[in-house]
Amino acid sequence: MNSINVNRMTPYMFMAPAAIILAIALLYPLGYMVFGSFREWDPSQSIGEAEFVGLKNYITLFYDPAFRESTWVTLRFAFWVVTIEMLIGVGLALFLDRNIRGMSFLRTMFILPMMIAPVVVGLMWRYMYHPTVGTFNRFIKSMGFEGVDWLGQHALSSVIIADIWQWTPFIFILSLAALQSLPKSALEAARIDGATPWQQVRYIKLPLMAPVLIVTALLRLIDAFKVLEVILVMTEGGPGLSTEILALRISRTATEFRELGVAAALSTYLLLILLALTLAMFAYTKISELRAQRIQAAAEEGY
Repeated sequence: MNSINVNRMTPYMFMAPAAIILAIALLYPLGYMVFGSFREWDPSQSIGEAEFVGLKNYITLFYDPAFRESTWVTLRFAFWVVTIEMLIGVGLALFLDRNIRGMSFLRTMFILPMMIAPVVVGLMWRYMYHPTVGTFNRFIKSMGFEGVDWLGQHALSSVIIADIWQWTPFIFILSLAALQSLPKSALEAARIDGATPWQQVRYIKLPLMAPVLIVTALLRLIDAFKVLEVILVMTEGGPGLSTEILALRISRTATEFRELGVAAALSTYLLLILLALTLAMFAYTKISELRAQRIQAAAEEGY
């Protein structure tokens, strides 16, 4: 083998160990899950002993009202948490993108909610939502109003608020990092041209930040579809199915109903939904990157 071929093969040789580990750790369990979704499988038998039923599990789920309700709850939960977290996180980053005394301390305080274990977050908010001794109802009653049934009539909203509290700092930190990495030349050119602060935000900062913001939103969207511990601790999916998202439905199907094949089909459905969202977001990211490059080039030419 000559030196040219060795040079060509060197990158692949370095990538080979990681590719092998990835195939074993990711592709094998994924294939195992998809394989199990075509079988009537329960914990008392190995996957090889389970009867092959083809698309029965998928068809059953498609017509299952509980699955459709869980899907709808998941979509609503993911939409609201990602939308509100993006608005608050990006807004805070734009507001705090300046030399403020004690900024390092503020950043540390913002990060703290992300460092708390999900189970602890669930317990903490469950106690604060308690109908009699909870912090919120005690405050409301001290103002002369009646208490609110937070985890009853407003269960989904209460869970959304808890998730927003925990994960808005994630959006804030990444948005602030994106802001501080913007090219100074584009911002300086906009100021010279007489752009107001709002015009700089709308036409320069946000378009240039768009690729980072889209990836950030995608990460939060994927995570929102997989939330389990916080909802399990706070409401256990209730009352009824009002807070039972797909991740919780999968867990209950496998552990309580002991239907591993159906749980595998549910997991495949969830994977397909996330894959479709990811591909759509990546396509939009590519468009946003091209737009950001055009804006930066135009600003630098004007400068």
